Amino acid sequence: MRCEKCGTENPAGKRFCGDCGAALANRCAQCGADNPPEKKFCGDCGAALATAARPSTARGNSDASPIRVASDAPLEASAADGERKTVTALFADIKGSTELEQDLDPEEARAIVDPALKLMIDAVRRYDGYIVQSTGDGIFALFGAPVAHEDHPQRALYAALRMQEELKKYSARLREAGNLPIEARVGVNTGEVVVRSIATGEGHTEYTPIGHTTNLASRMQALAPTGSIAVSEQTRKLVEGYFALKPLGPTKVKGVTEPVNVYEVTGFGPLCTRLQRSAGRGLTKFVGRAREMEALARASEQARSGGGRLPRRDRIRAKDELQNVGTTRDHQPRAPARPAGTSRRCSRDARRHLQLVY
Repeated sequence: MRCEKCGTENPAGKRFCGDCGAALANRCAQCGADNPPEKKFCGDCGAALATAARPSTARGNSDASPIRVASDAPLEASAADGERKTVTALFADIKGSTELEQDLDPEEARAIVDPALKLMIDAVRRYDGYIVQSTGDGIFALFGAPVAHEDHPQRALYAALRMQEELKKYSARLREAGNLPIEARVGVNTGEVVVRSIATGEGHTEYTPIGHTTNLASRMQALAPTGSIAVSEQTRKLVEGYFALKPLGPTKVKGVTEPVNVYEVTGFGPLCTRLQRSAGRGLTKFVGRAREMEALARASEQARSGGGRLPRRDRIRAKDELQNVGTTRDHQPRAPARPAGTSRRCSRDARRHLQLVY
């Protein structure tokens, strides 16, 4: 029987808690009535009491801590805890790592593979990507989550190109040292996923995505030629112009009913900003301002002919400002202060000229 005050489990038949001395109440969960500790059914409603449904604890084990099973509510809450996002998934893998590790001692293989993995991770972090996990001879990274960026597809390809460039330099150093060179394949795909945090241990939480987008990115990595980067049609639509793409044609992908268009990234494109990309597609024409454009054109012609006038809107505003300058208490207009060395008549003529113009 559990003590309601301290939560300690006590042997059946006891009237007081062995830890805190509080009276043990055999309370009915259905009607709330108190019953004697030895009773198994409620004397008011006849419902089975908690002591009957729970096995008795041995007398000698009264000090042992009970094993508690977590309720289903926290599990359901954690399962429902997720966020739908559009992300770009990147998979990178060292080609031929299995054969490499087969011919080398594990320590020697680790000394070769670990620097390559570090180059991959550094390239991803340089463009604010998130490393979901390391697969031993490759990585799985996300762009656009948990840190959101509007240009996450471009960031993923920037990281992929840098990754391949750094790996080529590292492979050249391996060849100079007498070791076999290594090459990597990179696959990228963009789409919607549900991302959520999963606690896999004490103080350790994984941020992982669920969805077809990540699976297709993994397939892109498997289809990429050695030493290259392969992207899907969804990613191509978002990065076209920023990068040079080479179509590899429709390809049958495992798990996908329809063939998927695959493209190889061969380098940087001519565009750097979204404005340049919009200009390449054709900017929207400036419409609906015909009257204003005609007024500006007439004012321009009058200015060329020597009789310049402001457009009507500016003319009205200037006239209002002129009328509101220097009014007296009886609201009579007062002439503006004349410059030094000029007569009153000159000031009146100047003011009359301004009124005629505006």
